Amino acid sequence: MRPAEAAALGARLDRLPLGTFHRRLVLALAGMILFEWVETYSFAFVAPALRAQWGLSLGNIAAIAGVASLGAFSGGILAGRLADRAGRRRTMLVFVTVYCAATLLCVLAQNPWQLVAARFAAHFGTQGMSVVAIVVLTEFVPAAHRGRLQTYKVVIGSLGIPVAGWAGYLLVPHADWGWRAVFALGLFGGVFAWLIRRWVPESPRWLAAGGDLARAEAIVRQVERQCGVAAPEPGPEPAAAAAVTPPPAPPRLRDLLDGAHRRTFLIVAAMWTSGLLAYSAFQTWTPTLLSENGLELDDTLLMSAVLATAAPLGALLSAPLIDRWDRRAGQFGLGLLTALALLCFAFVREPAAVLVLGCTVNLLFQMAVPFLQVYSAEVFPTRIRALGSGTANALSRVVNLGAPALIAALYSGIGYTAVFVLLAGLAVAGGAIAVTLGPRTTGISLEAAVTPHDSPAPNPATPHPRPGAHHP
Repeated sequence: MRPAEAAALGARLDRLPLGTFHRRLVLALAGMILFEWVETYSFAFVAPALRAQWGLSLGNIAAIAGVASLGAFSGGILAGRLADRAGRRRTMLVFVTVYCAATLLCVLAQNPWQLVAARFAAHFGTQGMSVVAIVVLTEFVPAAHRGRLQTYKVVIGSLGIPVAGWAGYLLVPHADWGWRAVFALGLFGGVFAWLIRRWVPESPRWLAAGGDLARAEAIVRQVERQCGVAAPEPGPEPAAAAAVTPPPAPPRLRDLLDGAHRRTFLIVAAMWTSGLLAYSAFQTWTPTLLSENGLELDDTLLMSAVLATAAPLGALLSAPLIDRWDRRAGQFGLGLLTALALLCFAFVREPAAVLVLGCTVNLLFQMAVPFLQVYSAEVFPTRIRALGSGTANALSRVVNLGAPALIAALYSGIGYTAVFVLLAGLAVAGGAIAVTLGPRTTGISLEAAVTPHDSPAPNPATPHPRPGAHHP
């Protein structure tokens, strides 16, 4: 592969107007995120019923949630490696198939051990498909709109949180099989697998990075036609270059820790770890902790469902900001506001105050999610983009493996307030790391926003970072 030719293909994608192709792409990929969140947050709403039916302790609930995080860790790392080796589209289809099969096993589980195994597999599938969905959208969308379209994907995807919440409220308290019906929602993920097959081609940037310039050129021309843009006259050089270009070395995990990428990887991993720990702990534990503090199951599930409904609105609020604000400063500012709201949440008990502050926390968390998702994919070169973003995300799941036990121990040992004080500190940590150490990526082409070692010649048609900006 010649870097100049790959950069030219990327520049053509960056110059396209938004059209039907991009809308279909967002819708198909958003389904991957929607069912990731249905799977992730449905357990928060069925956990109180499982405690009652199966006589589970808080430690048992923590174990089920923790093992699911281990499945997400495994899925994130494997999907990242496969997407960089075998292709983005093929990898997504494999993982959505695993997810749908595992969801059926969750519905049929007869005891905690079966549920542990099924949720391990379900999180393995959801994490794999969502990691690659983030990368695919990043590689197709023009630089000037990359954040906004990622945000719309998150808006649609985050509908999975209120879907899980309201299904939990309407089904779980009223029937012994209600929790099974909530898990069964994941079977609709097969619809989006069909949309992926129909609407999402392979990433031309990935094909070009692997030396397959002829196929990459054909897909770019197809996208240009769908966007109503005339493709340039074909020339013989890309096909000739593809014929003589040796295949690049396959991406390896140790590539993330070499001199060129170590700093970037550690920054992104720290951002994912702190952000996900705070967010998922708040979503997973709030219904149970409220129930432990005197609220009836029906009231707890209703309040939690209302809190979950705020999630899509929060993501939507970030749409007009994400391509205007520096991604790092946006994460830091939102982290500060989230920490303040969590500290207030820690000291209130009145249902009305819990409802208002809980909605505020959910809004702010969801506003930050698009910033983190798009930033984590922008900072790695194409050859290791899925591996880098997926592994950083997956490492946060390892921390989450112990997080449920940590939250349970903190609650039992110190109390309710201490849990939310910890979450406040975590909420602000990722943004502080980003703004202090991270590179700037907002409005920069993917080919320019890479390390000097991997970077092709700059494209004069694309915006450049401000003077003095640091590249990963």
